[in-house]
Amino acid sequence: MTRPNPVRPRRLRRTEAIRRIVRETRLDPAQLIWPLFVRSGQGLRTPIGSMPGVYQTSVDELIEDARKAADAGIAGILLFGIPDSKDAVGSSAWDPHGPVPEAVRAVKQAFPQLLVITDVCMCEYTDHGHCGVLTSQGDVDNDATLVLLAREALAHAEAGADIIAPSDMMDHRIGHLREALDDDGYSHVPIMSYAAKYASAFYGPFREAAESTPAFGDRRSYQMDPANAREALREVRLDVQEGADILMVKPAGAYLDIIAAVKQDTGLPLAAYQVSGEYSMIKAAAERGWLDGERAMMESLVAIARAGADLIITNFAIDAAALLRVR
Repeated sequence: MTRPNPVRPRRLRRTEAIRRIVRETRLDPAQLIWPLFVRSGQGLRTPIGSMPGVYQTSVDELIEDARKAADAGIAGILLFGIPDSKDAVGSSAWDPHGPVPEAVRAVKQAFPQLLVITDVCMCEYTDHGHCGVLTSQGDVDNDATLVLLAREALAHAEAGADIIAPSDMMDHRIGHLREALDDDGYSHVPIMSYAAKYASAFYGPFREAAESTPAFGDRRSYQMDPANAREALREVRLDVQEGADILMVKPAGAYLDIIAAVKQDTGLPLAAYQVSGEYSMIKAAAERGWLDGERAMMESLVAIARAGADLIITNFAIDAAALLRVR
């Protein structure tokens, strides 16, 4: 009688202790970045209806969130600003006393070791909601926008931001920002590029949080077509040539193949953004009892890391870090 093959993979799945020692992908709080929305004022903590547990806060309230981030041991925070006023060119974006520079200064004073990353884009600051200045025909003027992005990036760097993260998807903005930062004495400030940012339906809740819904049209003329993968590598390589220090793929969950391809192609530090729609879907289904929210949260984050992301930007950062500490 022929003896059956003695290999039994289930032996290494039998208990949690065994599963833990052979686990291939490991998450750590230090991989997680928490996006936060800040505006001027005092004592403000305004809930975002489409994103349970997410708020717009004033700087004094944001300091309490920064404390949570520091205590949780996560990588850092990513700041988005909501200005008091908007105009056609988004001039509030480079106001040295705007919500983001004020928040950067306050957080770095209170928690100097906490990594502070700032989003650089015009969509929160323009009255039309697009990511740059418009031509007379209503199109985003790529090269004119680069000048404005540089002013915003310099305002953040001057305030003490650790990393600048441009999310606008204008052509050549990485090289332009690198030159502007270097020329102004900020050659030490890294750039985390939203290198492959897709025109995704999953951004909906974020636009409520950031008050950045376009007044007309959409962003498909400058954000990437979800059908394209080879184009993502082209975008990424251009950003690497122009001086990007860290790359990003956004969104994450529907683009795991892009994360894997970018990591294999470049080898550079890679972030992935688990965006608002991904977060809100899990939260909504969990609230209805349709799935186990904690397990779905952790499974989604493990998948992003397994695909190749070194850093994960997620609204789940604090909750996930708490679970990771007890496992």
